[in-house]
Amino acid sequence: MLKASSVIKKSALTSAITIGLLGLSACSDIQSANDVTLATTAVNSVAPGAPGVDPVWAFSGKTGIGTSYEPYTDGQYQGTQANPISKVWFSVAQGILTETMYGMIHNAQLKELQFVIVGNGFIDTEKDHTNSTIEYLHTDAQGRPLSLAYKIVNQDKDGKYQIEKHIFTDPNRDSLMMKVVFTAFEDGITPYLYANPHIDNSGANDIAQVEGNALFAHTNADDSSVLTIRSDVDFVKASAGFVGTSDGLIDLADNGQLDNTYQTTAADKATVGNVALTAQYPPLNSNSYTVNFTLGFGADKQTSLDNANTTLASGYDAVLSAYLGDDKHVGWKDYLSSLAPLTSMANNTTDGGKLLYASALVLKAQEDKTHAGALIASLSNPWGDSVSAKVGSTGYKAVWPRDFYQCAMAFLAMGDTQTPKVAFEYLKKVQVTEQTPGYQGTPGWFLQKTHVDGEIEWVGVQLDQTAMPIMLGWKLWQAGVLTDAEATKWYQQMLKPAADFLITGGKVKLDWNETQINPPSTQQERWEEQAGYSPSTTAAVIAGLVAASELATLAKDPNSAVYLNAARKLESELSTTMVTNTGEFAKNDNGETKPFYLRISPNGTPNTADKLLDNNGKTGIDQRLILDAGFLELVRYGVKNAQDPIIQNSVMLVDNTELEDNLRIKYEFTAKDGSKIPGYRRYGNDGYGEDIVTGLSYAEKGNTEQQRGRVWPFFTGERGHYELALAKASGNLTPATKSQLINTYVQGMETFANQGLMLPEQSWDGVGNTTRYQYTLGQGTNSATPLAWTHAEYVKLVRSMTDEQVWDHYPIVEQKLQP
Repeated sequence: MLKASSVIKKSALTSAITIGLLGLSACSDIQSANDVTLATTAVNSVAPGAPGVDPVWAFSGKTGIGTSYEPYTDGQYQGTQANPISKVWFSVAQGILTETMYGMIHNAQLKELQFVIVGNGFIDTEKDHTNSTIEYLHTDAQGRPLSLAYKIVNQDKDGKYQIEKHIFTDPNRDSLMMKVVFTAFEDGITPYLYANPHIDNSGANDIAQVEGNALFAHTNADDSSVLTIRSDVDFVKASAGFVGTSDGLIDLADNGQLDNTYQTTAADKATVGNVALTAQYPPLNSNSYTVNFTLGFGADKQTSLDNANTTLASGYDAVLSAYLGDDKHVGWKDYLSSLAPLTSMANNTTDGGKLLYASALVLKAQEDKTHAGALIASLSNPWGDSVSAKVGSTGYKAVWPRDFYQCAMAFLAMGDTQTPKVAFEYLKKVQVTEQTPGYQGTPGWFLQKTHVDGEIEWVGVQLDQTAMPIMLGWKLWQAGVLTDAEATKWYQQMLKPAADFLITGGKVKLDWNETQINPPSTQQERWEEQAGYSPSTTAAVIAGLVAASELATLAKDPNSAVYLNAARKLESELSTTMVTNTGEFAKNDNGETKPFYLRISPNGTPNTADKLLDNNGKTGIDQRLILDAGFLELVRYGVKNAQDPIIQNSVMLVDNTELEDNLRIKYEFTAKDGSKIPGYRRYGNDGYGEDIVTGLSYAEKGNTEQQRGRVWPFFTGERGHYELALAKASGNLTPATKSQLINTYVQGMETFANQGLMLPEQSWDGVGNTTRYQYTLGQGTNSATPLAWTHAEYVKLVRSMTDEQVWDHYPIVEQKLQP
């Protein structure tokens, strides 16, 4: 028997496993691997234990994401024989391959794929028993990444073995390649591949099969996607089973042997569940060998197998070369070389441009390739390893026009004019019109959250998400990306209805949402939780209306004056609807009144004790106790001057580190040069995060009052933009001041990046239980990494420092509104 302390406990099996499969046999070669045919499944080899344990998603703190770069053809992704389009995306976390998508960017096919190592007296899972490092396979002379291809090295904590993996996709077909080097530092080491498919975005309806030297997974639906796993070394033996009841980890746990093998999990189409594939590879005796694996995807089994086999036959060197870009293929290095501003921008970073180049790659990778221009929020499911995968969920792999705007502006900042134009044109797909299924009411606003194909998911009305497409259209016109004729067309077709809605609002009826919108009161502000008068929302509405006024003038629409007058009126009302002169925060130590901006005023009466709504497990409290730096958007867009006294009063409150943790916003972290850099929470009383007492993930066992939202790194960028605007407004933007801003805010954002240069949604602020992951101060949490908005804010901040002016500032707003 294996030592009890070394064997994986059955209760931990389902969390320790989750991932891959493939096969090997020491004597085979690539030619024999490609000769695989679809063998008949043995009729007496059906795994018991359906449906297995309930499925969940993978850890959301990704250290890498990847996909092949594809160029547009006439503003679309149009695959041809000469230029096929690869529609596969992958993610990496905890040293292993995690959610891998095929088809559309939200359509996961795999939860996790990892290796299990059996040795003398131990069974290790790669995710739980190794120390992991990650680096980029392609870098330039300055160490800046040139593609989203990764080298991961996982070393046994006891020094008994090492697993090195190279992961990337095949740009010529729907498949992923993974080169693996197994190294044993003692005799008796046997590797096993373990894969946990989640076909077509769910882990509860799958069938797994072993056929010949290939592993397959699909659902019982007639239109199911199919996953095939192949390798250039045949597996010794393999098994299909149900996770937690009859899978390979359960089989290995008793004696370290895969001695209860099954060729399928389905006796018939009705038998489905949470399945896993396990494959044993040849043992190592203080030596090493290399195996190339491919994961092929397709709309049917034969296509999936063909993709896996063809990628395998092409070989590691050829596929990797095409992924980077070579004389026959346009790849990631070609995309980066097209971004002319990056070279000068890199001079305004503190890491030589490493995070800047990574951000360019990450942002482009988070675009769907069926629906060109569809930019998602993150290639992750927040707190995924505690979120059910029984029913399909997009998580953050979806379109929010607000996050979308941030990304489009970042592309423009990098010198990519194609992507933001295609993205802007895509937005028409997610605008509410008379043709929106099931909709009744006033058209013009943009849907809260949709799938990349436009399928409606969430239906709240957020006025900033209706203003930002107008703002983006104006920016593209000013940059010459949209011609006068194109800007006029889009104004008439898309932006004018949006501007009209920003003024009049109207009745809304869609799904659960039946309400009356009365701008500038929004049904939801940028955190999607509260209704009322929001400084950040209103900043976007004002900027959107001024931009609409300019576009209306171009289009010879007499409504130009209507939009401008509405913007001016909203600006004049800010102090009465969103600024408070009462409450404990409005008084300084001398008893003087210091008015400041609220996060949001539910009724536009900021001097009252009106309470905000309960949210994320937190009980709503007096509006005057909730600080939020969203008012900085008023400065960014040009509505208010950075030296405005109410803005500065509000900044001082945000910076108060003496507040108790529930209401406190600002925290300090240590940068790589030893200096202190700032981080900021969304707002006081934020519950969108881990439980500070139990350490459980957000809503893991239902919402609790002890949940706590953490620091969001992109706020360091927002503050950096404000400080740049303040330095310019005060005439203090000297070389020394600029250097200090870069060292504080640019370096600050770089500090929050993980080893794979991925920027998170939230970082650990040191308050409460460090959770099962034992987070350290500043480390990204399991909420969502990489977050596109964070990478976009970093790119824009670097461009702003390079230009010495705020990148997404609207001079026309400043000209029309400020005296």
